[in-house]
Amino acid sequence: MPSRMQVPPNSDLTLGMTCLDKATPGRCTWRMRADERFANTAGIMQGGLLGAFADSSMGAAAVTFVEGRRVFVANAEIKVSFLAAVPIPSELICRAEVVSGGEQVAFVEATVTATIAGRADPLVVARATSTYIFKDRT
Repeated sequence: MPSRMQVPPNSDLTLGMTCLDKATPGRCTWRMRADERFANTAGIMQGGLLGAFADSSMGAAAVTFVEGRRVFVANAEIKVSFLAAVPIPSELICRAEVVSGGEQVAFVEATVTATIAGRADPLVVARATSTYIFKDRT
């Protein structure tokens, strides 16, 4: 495994993710625009890409949780619940937070909302949970 991290990772660049806030250890907020590149055959956002957005956001929260340590995080498991379809185009916000963690693992939760044209309030479109394992970088 390499000892350096690429920041931002290619996956985040592909999704067009932008970090809005990571000031609090173990918490972060990210933005992504769901455009026609991410549509499935029904014309809504493909669920795996929505899951990838949540995964990247939660992984970033896990990395910020271990203040002062240089770590890689590996996803041990993930669960994504899709609560509403994401129409194209939409702007997505993911808020991720470590709810429990220690020296070797962190349990993280995320909420993804979508700002949809013609709708006054953001719509909660997904909730996710994941367990991340820490590996020290040398």
